[in-house]
Amino acid sequence: METPVARTSRWRRLLPRKRGRWAAGLAALVVLAGAGTWTATADDGGPAVHRQDRMMRVEGVSIDTSYFTTGGTRRRPAVLIGHGFGGSKNDVRAQAEQLAGAGYAVLTWSARGFGKSGGEIALNAPDREVKDVSRLIDWLADRPEVELDAKGDPRVGVTGASYGGAVSLLAAGYDKRVDAIAPQITYWNLADALFPDGVFKKLWAGIFVTTGGGCQKFEKQLCDMYERVAVSGKPDAAARALLTERSPSAVADRIKVPALIVQGQSDSLFPLGQADAMAEAISGNGAPVAVDWIAGGHDGGDLETDRVRQRIGGWFDRYLKGDKGADTGPGFRVTRTGGIDSTDGAALTRGASSDTYPGLSSGGETIGLGRRTQTFHNPAGANPPAISAVPGVGGGLSQLSSLGVGLSIDFPGQYARFDSAPLDTSLRVTGSPTVQVDVRAERGDAVLFGKVYDVSPDGRQQVLPSQLVAPFRIPQSQQGKGVRLTLPAIDHQFDAGHRLRLVLSATDLGYASPTEPTTYSVTADGPLTVPTAPALKTAAATLPWWTWGLPAAAVVIASLLLLTARRRTATPAPDPALAGVPLQITGLSKKYAKSADRYAVKELSFRVEKGQVLGLLGPNGAGKTTTLRMLMGLITPDDGEIRVFGQVIRPGAPVLSRVGSFVEGAGFLPHLSGRANLDLYWQATGRPAEDAHIEEALEIAGLGDALARAVRTYSQGMRQRLAIAQAMLGMPDLLILDEPTNGLDPPQIREMRDVMIRYAAGGRTVIVSSHLLSEVEQSCTHLVVMDRGRLVQAGPVAEITGSGDMLLVTSAQDVAEPLVGKVAALPGIGSAVRTDDGRGLLVRLDGATPSELIAELVRLDMPLTGVGPHRRLEDAFLTLISGGPA
Repeated sequence: METPVARTSRWRRLLPRKRGRWAAGLAALVVLAGAGTWTATADDGGPAVHRQDRMMRVEGVSIDTSYFTTGGTRRRPAVLIGHGFGGSKNDVRAQAEQLAGAGYAVLTWSARGFGKSGGEIALNAPDREVKDVSRLIDWLADRPEVELDAKGDPRVGVTGASYGGAVSLLAAGYDKRVDAIAPQITYWNLADALFPDGVFKKLWAGIFVTTGGGCQKFEKQLCDMYERVAVSGKPDAAARALLTERSPSAVADRIKVPALIVQGQSDSLFPLGQADAMAEAISGNGAPVAVDWIAGGHDGGDLETDRVRQRIGGWFDRYLKGDKGADTGPGFRVTRTGGIDSTDGAALTRGASSDTYPGLSSGGETIGLGRRTQTFHNPAGANPPAISAVPGVGGGLSQLSSLGVGLSIDFPGQYARFDSAPLDTSLRVTGSPTVQVDVRAERGDAVLFGKVYDVSPDGRQQVLPSQLVAPFRIPQSQQGKGVRLTLPAIDHQFDAGHRLRLVLSATDLGYASPTEPTTYSVTADGPLTVPTAPALKTAAATLPWWTWGLPAAAVVIASLLLLTARRRTATPAPDPALAGVPLQITGLSKKYAKSADRYAVKELSFRVEKGQVLGLLGPNGAGKTTTLRMLMGLITPDDGEIRVFGQVIRPGAPVLSRVGSFVEGAGFLPHLSGRANLDLYWQATGRPAEDAHIEEALEIAGLGDALARAVRTYSQGMRQRLAIAQAMLGMPDLLILDEPTNGLDPPQIREMRDVMIRYAAGGRTVIVSSHLLSEVEQSCTHLVVMDRGRLVQAGPVAEITGSGDMLLVTSAQDVAEPLVGKVAALPGIGSAVRTDDGRGLLVRLDGATPSELIAELVRLDMPLTGVGPHRRLEDAFLTLISGGPA
């Protein structure tokens, strides 16, 4: 049976303990640094997920890690999750908790140079970042709860997006213990990604370096390489070799494990061709491969996070757990835009799939362009440049490209244009179009940028699918001989009556073009060949609900009315006496799903007044999340009631318009500014603009000039403040914040505390659920402490922390466990808990006086050094929970 001490200490986030060394067998390779921290997180109805934070040292470099499990020693497969470039392990915490809850042991880490990890950024060098992953696998092999294939060989999968996706591929190539991978929106050959066809992708490369913290954060040879190429505007052989040797393609023949490849259609950094190359290589090694083209990517758009995580879970269930019935999805799937949601203007999507991945050239059809020669110029300084993909902007528009929305500019005299005849029937292009052209330059290499537009019947509107362009460098040796150009891979519907337009431009904003003026001439030597992937089947559109719903609904409604006629009651009338009370909860109860006697919340009652900042506290499983869901009208209580300003809360209750809420993970359009995101959100509510009080909310949130910047440039703290500003729109009288400080560093947490205090200062009310007890103590005026669904204590913070019933007893030596039990059993003592350093007790008096306690401690031969009231919320909370109801 779990002791009160174990039960209260296992979930604490900010209570470090000394622990032994990890994985002694790693010797000099992996050494512990500092102490670990445990916490546990879970939905109220799910298993508690424990998180252990540890700082590891790998060959002298500190690597910050988090380990997630649901406890116990049952053997289970392990999963490593890498983060994106510029991020940290905190970015993948939600996915880690999800996989841990599904029965995996999950390890996350901050890569070298990111988060709290030390070292320089080496761009996944085999002897640095990739070796770090192997050392993490070594550590997993020594965990008693991790399933082993052999001694020192854990059953392990690796996943991650972008930078983390590449390291999953590299880990599989360098470490034979990796059993399955799921790389997302990543590269196969970094040299090809940043120097496609020998053209420098200057805009993305610059963002890459800046996101990493500047050139000085990188390994010196990488910094020197970048500066050399950025100045010359042309990659050299040494630069290509340096990036290629750190790319998964360098170990293509060694990656022989099942691979789920998720790649973004809105991605000018790592386009679909990168995924095509990795799929061809890995399947060629005999390993199972599935490919999934999502709607979003590095340029923005919908990353389909929930669907992708579910698919990764199914992939690992099949290839790590050995569950042959697991749904791994089709061999190929692509997300397609299917119209507009009339309620919020968002693009509607549906999937198309086939049993096998068709590649980028399946089912080619030819589209005539006409043979003629066109002459155009590369301007001096390559300015002004044409515009196609703009990181952070293109993705939001690319999903709507089939609806005639796009952004692209070609300047007169700087491009050649070849149009097809109007299409007789609609044409779905899935893959990379190709065309053969004859190119000649007045001098030197010809650098061109190819793209295929969708042109409306009247010629007034042209859309660039996914905002993508392909660069080409044609050296003098190939000029005048005819070269085949492979254009960007897309999935796009060209409607009947529309034309395809091939454009070859001399410049592009995202790339480095020759700065010297020159003249190009281009002749289309043949038709445009477009792939159609004929085996793909698009999911059927959902039928209007009324075609099937009315008859069924009539039967269901009649049945429900019959069954519930005796139980139906009218919504309780408003209580005028509570019209000025923000919240009163009375006898609230909610059972777990499918349980007749297990309660998530039981007989909970408390009241919140205007101007209060109320902290809702409790360990995982206490019922906090369930209580907040009922408060926001998302679920219905089984018993009791919630009144907000005197009105009973029901789903859709009008009084909920006076309630604002923030739940961790609020989504924003990354390419839009903070201000634009808030404006769009308020427009979606359908309420008058003057009711938003947006300026007041922004002043409280304190974002300042950052509001004009794109959200993709925001720090985590700024995103959190923007999310709370969104919750404050309309200046709701009651603001509910669920874990608003998750993922923030201490300065950001302090800023969030000030936001809450400023909001309540105007007479409004804030309810905040948080694990950070020190922050709750500083920001909240009142507390509600819950444990196992019940109220433990409620009242002002000062009253709870300053209660004379709580004493701190300190000793000259460690307090033995038997002595703790003896003290707890004394008459008039409610509970006794040993302090973290082992040299003290937190004692709750239940009838005894301090002098009586001291006399008993002397009798028990405890070498006292001090006895006094204890006023830290952290320890008061632990004492309350340890003595809480069973």
